[in-house]
Parts: sequence; C-alpha cells; structure tokens
Amino acid sequence: LLNADMIVLGPGSLFTSLIPNLLVPDLAAAVRSSSALKVFICNVATQPGETDNFSCGDHIRALESHVGSGFFDMVISTTRGQVELPDGAQWVEAEDSLDREYAVYRAPISDPTAAGRHDADKLAQTLIDIYRERTGPLVA
Repeated sequence: LLNADMIVLGPGSLFTSLIPNLLVPDLAAAVRSSSALKVFICNVATQPGETDNFSCGDHIRALESHVGSGFFDMVISTTRGQVELPDGAQWVEAEDSLDREYAVYRAPISDPTAAGRHDADKLAQTLIDIYRERTGPLVA
C-alpha cells in the first residue's frame, strides 16, 4: 500500500465488506500514509436493510466514522441509471454539497443489464482515465 499508485475502495457492502477491512490494525494507517491517489467507489444502489436511504455522502461518513475524515482524495458516483431497481433499493447519488469536501467524479457507470450493479468495463475505464488524468499517460 505504501508504494501503490492508486488505492481503490469499493464497491461493496458498506458495513459487512468495506468497513471491516479498514478495521484491520494498521491497514487504515497504511492507506492514509500512502502517497497513492485514494478513490472510493460508491455503490450504485442502496442495500435493503443495510444502507436504506443512504446518499453517497452517507456512505463516506459511515466509513470516515471509523478511519477519520479526509481519507479519500476522490469519490466515484454513478449517475442515475435507466433500469428498474429491485424492491427496497434506491439509486445512490452524490449530493451536490459533497463537491465541497471531495473531488466527485459522476459518470454513467451502472450496468444497464444488471440492476443495482456497476458496469465492470465502464468502471475499469473510468479508473484508468482518472489515473491518466492525474499522472499522465502510462509508459511501457
């Protein structure tokens, strides 16, 4: 982690997948100490029973309640998709006020064929584009 160029957290179940990883002793400290670009990928949709009515900012605040504020350099949030979500789920969107705290990258990265999921190819390309924008082109 200390030598990484980019550290990506998410997407995943907030309380059962993401936060537990940051509770491992010294892991959050290593991420914080790293000079890498730290990116949080917010979930496309809420998880019924776990993140009901959560916005993107709510996800970040839940994470930061365990690791401290300013943990991420950038947040990736999807724009509302066109597919119908399962009962009980809602789109997770980055509220405008989040831009005062983070560099928020909003993009249509939800999968049009799998409700509530990211399109893996679009998400991967988004991460590559962000990395290139921040560091310049990759050189072999």
